[in-house]
Amino acid sequence: QVQLVESGGRLVQAGGSLRLSCAASGRTFSSYRMGWFRQAPGKEREFVAAISWNGGRTYYADSVKGRFTISRDNAKNTVYLQINSLKPEDTAVYYCAAEQTLSEYIGTRGHEYRYWGQGTQVTVSS
Repeated sequence: QVQLVESGGRLVQAGGSLRLSCAASGRTFSSYRMGWFRQAPGKEREFVAAISWNGGRTYYADSVKGRFTISRDNAKNTVYLQINSLKPEDTAVYYCAAEQTLSEYIGTRGHEYRYWGQGTQVTVSS
């Protein structure tokens, strides 16, 4: 089992950048696929980005390609989401998710992740 705690969300102006972090508990973080999802007010949760257990594969939603970068530091039990060129439509609660697997398959659907954090709010002002 793993517990996830997101941080780094804040109010930022359009065009700005920020980095979200997700710290995981436990000693087996390196065996988890990690993902970021987001949910905007009145909208369904959507996939943002994911990274395989060893960082060998990453995958992004089309809406964030070129602006978001997911990475992980297994020594620190942490996954990151670097967000550049922020847009008002990026405003959402961002959730970190984890699934224990050594597969290189990248899941993009919520049910493919067993563990979830509480979320961190990102608000982009125009």
